[in-house]
Amino acid sequence: MLRFCANLGFLFGEVPFPERFDAAARAGFTGVEYAAPYDYPASELRARLNGAGLTQVLINSPAGNRAAGERGMACLPGRVAAFRDGIAQALDYAVALDCKLVHVMAGVPPQDVAWDTAAALYAANLAWAAEKAKAAGVRLVIEPLNPRDAPGYLLRTQEQGAAIVAAIGHDRLGLQFDIYHCQTTYSGGSRNSATPAGSAASTTRSAIPWRGSPGAPVTGSDARRPRTPAASAVML
Repeated sequence: MLRFCANLGFLFGEVPFPERFDAAARAGFTGVEYAAPYDYPASELRARLNGAGLTQVLINSPAGNRAAGERGMACLPGRVAAFRDGIAQALDYAVALDCKLVHVMAGVPPQDVAWDTAAALYAANLAWAAEKAKAAGVRLVIEPLNPRDAPGYLLRTQEQGAAIVAAIGHDRLGLQFDIYHCQTTYSGGSRNSATPAGSAASTTRSAIPWRGSPGAPVTGSDARRPRTPAASAVML
């Protein structure tokens, strides 16, 4: 059964972040997700969730140094200790928020690091993190990102993601199927409209060609590009 949740990083941007929980509840959502909870104490977020009658569906693990271009640390040589610290922090938040899914970002490998080297480190870090998450009652998920918005990101396609999930185990790792990223990557979205059975832990729909709130107008050159119906994250 499909269960809809609102991504508070993209929806209800007309109000400050702490007020978006109530806004989501008023709009009829029962669950929310957002990438980075770490600017707020877990106790404050838990109170916001309880006050609005919401479930926390998903958070991301820490992305690292975004100012330096990091989009996760799982594939970065020399960042293993920071990656493990980030996983510990993410799991602490997930347990405090009763959140069952944590998205682990792959990262952008340095240009002087071979792709195979980065991929091997990514797999090893994911396997370690998945064991920690399973012990905490949390399932990790991964998500391919499109090259326009995340150039150089290690995990690029649903096929890559499904292979990693199969290698580590569906009980420990799931695959996010983001229609926005798929359509942007494949210039049409139809090629990857089906994810390998058993891999998908969640599906995300959002406004295309830009990732905005459902129904928001698109202007300028973007108005001439194909769009798909917009919605929030859909949990399977």
